[in-house]
Parts: sequence; structure tokens; C-alpha cells
Amino acid sequence: MKRFLIGAVLVTASIAALSSAAQAQDLQLWALTLADSTSSAAWQKVISDFEAANPGVTVTYTGRGTDEHKAALRVAANSDQAPDIFFSWGGLGLGGEFIKSGLAVDMTKYYDQYKWKDRFLPAALTFATQYPGGTFGVPSSFRGEALYYNKAAFEKAGITAPPTTWAELDADADKLVASGIAPIAFGGTVNWHVMRMLDAALEAECGAAKHDALTATKAKWTDEPCATAAFVEFHKWTSKYFLKPFMGIDDSQAFNLYTAGKAAMLLEGDWLVNRLSDAGKLDSTGVFPIPTGTGRLYGFGDYYYISSKSKYPDLAAKFLDFLTSTDEQVANPGLYGAISVNKAVKSTATTPLALAWNKIFADAAGLYVNGDQAFPLDITTEYWRIQNEVASDTLDPTAAAGELQKFIDAHPVN
Repeated sequence: MKRFLIGAVLVTASIAALSSAAQAQDLQLWALTLADSTSSAAWQKVISDFEAANPGVTVTYTGRGTDEHKAALRVAANSDQAPDIFFSWGGLGLGGEFIKSGLAVDMTKYYDQYKWKDRFLPAALTFATQYPGGTFGVPSSFRGEALYYNKAAFEKAGITAPPTTWAELDADADKLVASGIAPIAFGGTVNWHVMRMLDAALEAECGAAKHDALTATKAKWTDEPCATAAFVEFHKWTSKYFLKPFMGIDDSQAFNLYTAGKAAMLLEGDWLVNRLSDAGKLDSTGVFPIPTGTGRLYGFGDYYYISSKSKYPDLAAKFLDFLTSTDEQVANPGLYGAISVNKAVKSTATTPLALAWNKIFADAAGLYVNGDQAFPLDITTEYWRIQNEVASDTLDPTAAAGELQKFIDAHPVN
């Protein structure tokens, strides 16, 4: 009798162990390395909250640098080593790459199940339906980019107010050079960082309609003199105003050089506020919109996608619903930048820099996106090659538009 009871207990314990193992689910999430303490604490909390609400579930966050993350996703698209959820950007060029490769699944049924179209800001949702064939990705943040500046450096150069036109921006850059400081820092080892200056010059020289037509390849770069003017203006900045040597450093090093007082400005996004706080530079830094003359905000959408190779796609959708819910967004403002993509969440900004970002978003008259989101991947790669040759003085900027159009003609967008 004792033997039977012991056996029954062992069988029961074995069944319980098997049941527990069957219920255990590890949700793998690949995203960018969290660069500031506020974002890191927010993510730790939302993950622990979700795990507490879903016994047996663990969420593993793997962070990488921007280019390392892209490379890992490209490997994942052609292997079995893929996450359940991955971060990427909206648009045809970045998020679109992984939609086209088949790594991202159509999430239409989850949009219907969780009523996500009612949750998110319309502007943030734009990228979810930009690629044909379904609804891809959930917005995680809506980012704006602008010019941060060292208040003391501006004062020393005799700049009493941020520039409101591109001509004033050029003039202020000359004043900064005359005062003994480089106007702006960029990291040239990462193509997308230097690209921001070229994108801004295109918006300033071409205006909104022509800029959009050029990046959509609806207008020929050789037919629009403003395109050549933008490359010439970009070259003026790389040759006269960039902190040198910029081609040998990355974006993080550019940030460190700015905080060390080696450059007066950075062209960065609203996410930088938390990093400046960690660096103790909030009070010494101001921010202003890039004065292109169009009034449009330079920015993009961050997204989370469900992998086509996920073992737990329904659980992945449940996590994304939890992550973007009103309760979690309110409790963890470090999950987003200046504004939440959840339209029910109000800003909690209190610092002057964060409040300045609220005004930048509120005053924006539309949006133009980063070149690597506006272009398909192959054109982005050529855009970067040409910008780097112009920046390193190996291509005449007056020939750059023709070089890009030659590639576009040979590689028409489907």
C-alpha cells in the first residue's frame, strides 16, 4: 500500500512537472540597447508586470546597437534563430525590409482583436499600413528630431536666440566657428547619423512637396535644381561646420564630444532628453526645430513587429497590447519619448527641455521622415554611398544628384 501511494505521488508530481513545463513560455524580444537609466527602469517594470500577470511566462529583452540589431535581424530572416517580437522602424526602407523578407507577420487580426486602431495616434499608425498586403507592426513611439544646443556656447558666440531660418542657421554656424567651437558633432561611421544633415538640407532647399516627390522617386533628382543645392549645402556643413574628424567616430562618441564641450550642437531626437539627464546636461542644453522653412517635423515611427518564426504569436500580441495599454504607458513614461503613441496618455513633462519638445510636436505642420525610412533599402544604400563620398570630398556635390538618379533609373521601385 505504501509503495502504491509513493508511486501515485511520484506520478502526480511528474504530471505536474510536465504541465508546468508545458505552460512555461519564454518570449524573446530583440530591440535596441537601452541607453539611459529612465528607459531601462521602465522596461524592467513593464516586463516584471507582465510576467506577474502571466504566471509561467518570461520575457527576455536582448538589446543591441542600431547596426548590430539590423544585422541580427537579417540573419534571423534566413535562419531558425529568430525572436518572437522585434523592434524596427516604420516606413518602406527599414520596417519594410523585414516585411518584404517575410520576417514580420500581418497583424490585422490582432488589430481587430485588441481594437488598436482606436488606441493609437493616427500619425503613429501611418506606417502600419504603408506596406501592401496587411497591417504590420504596432507603434511603440513617435519620434521627433531637432537641434540641441549648448547655451553657453551660443552665448559666447553672440547668438541671443535660436535661428528660425536656414540662412540664420548658417550665419550662427559661422559665429560659432569664429568663437572657437565646432558648430555640430556627427558620427560618420554610422551612415544614418550624418544622413540627418542631408535630409534636413533637402527639406530646406526643396520644400515639402518637392522633397516628398524626390524621396518617393516621383520626381527626377536631375530635374530639380534644389536637389543639387541640397548636396552643395550639405557639403558646406561637412567641410566647414562638422567637428572633425567625424568619419572615424560613431553617434555615441559624437554625444560624448558634445557633452565635453567640443561641439555646440547635435541633431538628435526627443529620446536624448533622458541621456542628457543622466549626463547632468539638462540645464545647460536647449533645443529648437530644424529651421527648414516648411514647418514640418523631422521624425519617424518606432514599431514592434511579431516574427513569422515565433512559437507564441498570440502571446506576443498579448504582450504588445499590455506594453501599449493606457495603464502601463501612464505608469512608465520612460517607454516613450516626448509623447506616447497611446492617445489617451497625457504628457507628464516638467523640465524645460521636455516642455520644449511638447511645443515642437504641437507646432509641427506635418512630417518628413528620415531618408532610410523614405527610401527602399537599395536606394538607401546608394544614398549613403553618395553622401559619404560628398562628405569625404571624393565626389563633387554638384554631381551627386545625377549619381543618385542614375541608380534610381537602373533600379526602379516596384
